[in-house]
Amino acid sequence: MRIKVEKVYEVEKLFEVIDSCNTNVELVTGEGDCLNMKSKLSQYLSMTRMFANGDVPQMEFVTNDEQDVKKLTDFLENDAKRKQQGST
Repeated sequence: MRIKVEKVYEVEKLFEVIDSCNTNVELVTGEGDCLNMKSKLSQYLSMTRMFANGDVPQMEFVTNDEQDVKKLTDFLENDAKRKQQGST
């Protein structure tokens, strides 16, 4: 399943969620690059290059495990809500 990623505010917490997933989670960029996000090197690269300002242009997470999908979607929804609550 593909999960569209628009913004990530709490990147370190995102990586904690990814680490807790049962299967691999891949990040696919708009250019078609695919990173295994369970890899610490990929997490580091994505944090320094793609998540630096919280913006994640045209990217998706891909995982085939329904529990992992739920974990990721729950995190992304809560991450956005926390940001909205903090800026009001």
